[in-house]
Amino acid sequence: MAKSSGNVRWGVAILLFFASTLNYLDRQVLSVLAPTIQAELGLTDMDYSYITSSFLLSYTVMYAISGTLVDRLGTRKSFLWAVGGWSIANLLHAFAKTAMQFSAVRFLLGIAESANFPAGVKAASEWFPLRERALAIGMLNAGSSAGAAIAIPLVSVIAVQFHWQAAFVVTGLLGLFWLFFWRRQYHLPQDHPHISEAERELILEGQPAQSSEEEKTSIWRLLRMKQAWGCLCARIFIDPVTYFLIFWIPKYLQEQQQLTLEQMGYLAWIPFVILAVGTLLGGVIPRWLINRLGWSLNRARKSVMLFASLLVPVCCAMLFYSSGIGLALAAIAGVMLGHGLWGNITIPAEVFPRHVQGTLTGIGGTLGGIAGILSQLSVGWTVQNFSYVPIFIGIGVAYLFTLLCVQLLTGKLGKIIQIT
Repeated sequence: MAKSSGNVRWGVAILLFFASTLNYLDRQVLSVLAPTIQAELGLTDMDYSYITSSFLLSYTVMYAISGTLVDRLGTRKSFLWAVGGWSIANLLHAFAKTAMQFSAVRFLLGIAESANFPAGVKAASEWFPLRERALAIGMLNAGSSAGAAIAIPLVSVIAVQFHWQAAFVVTGLLGLFWLFFWRRQYHLPQDHPHISEAERELILEGQPAQSSEEEKTSIWRLLRMKQAWGCLCARIFIDPVTYFLIFWIPKYLQEQQQLTLEQMGYLAWIPFVILAVGTLLGGVIPRWLINRLGWSLNRARKSVMLFASLLVPVCCAMLFYSSGIGLALAAIAGVMLGHGLWGNITIPAEVFPRHVQGTLTGIGGTLGGIAGILSQLSVGWTVQNFSYVPIFIGIGVAYLFTLLCVQLLTGKLGKIIQIT
């Protein structure tokens, strides 16, 4: 096995981390400001659910298209177009005044943001050997959690000191700043001017050679494979939880736990930091189990997934008995930790060859987005007419059920299958 004499690949992982940070920072601005904007513009919870669903509608439709485009255009060009597009769309939120206008700009945001994870997963597959891929994709995912965490204090301070429109302007400009570094630094391993031969060999370790026939793999061929449906189930049942945590937890803390916008800036970022930590640990712990204890990737990853699947329902149950903000934050942080540890978006990169990573991730995002749209409307109705209790019960069940689907359909993780 070749030994690495460089760390260029970890520089790539840092760029991916910040891409996801910006992706979720931009989409989270509205979640933090929702009660403030609703009060000022007279929008209801159902209006808010329509606004979030408009984002998910375009995000869902474009996810599969973006995945295919990423495989054709490559990760470098895809990120340039995507980050530039969502940064401009985020800026446009500052000019919205009605539910219809917010829905329109959220729709544009969803179109551009849909490329982030297909491109990120593909980049991780291009730049990391199989045994490091969970950690690299964990860094990509951790960026989304970090973006959500940063958004709360940053947006709160800007909104309190200036006005809510300024928060959209500042966060949108940050994305345009990132483009400068991506354009200068990102190249494929075989083209990168600063990578060593030893690191290049490490990156290519265990990756099968691609033929021209394999590169033409169609969506329909993938959908006929049960392993693909194991990956897709992980998106269908877990993605709605992701959208709930991002879009509704800030509202839950303000409405159910009575936090003011200023208090949100001091406290509400904590669970999202735990989510980022959990996402990183979802890659670090399996890597440690593999390197130190000699476990297989399959055993290491599924052990972590099982632990997370048991942790989440326990923390959801804690919320039913929380009598103060401290316990509520701890319970939500536990849910976030388990969600991060699970790593549903990593699974395709542990089973399928790299030339279909963008496409398969895109299909998964589309199906997860459809489930997310339905769940957002259901959450809006349930919260407005009943409470958050049924929502947390559903979240508590989702992970164990999904793990069963992955076990039965996808089978062994860590062995790249041949597409026939």
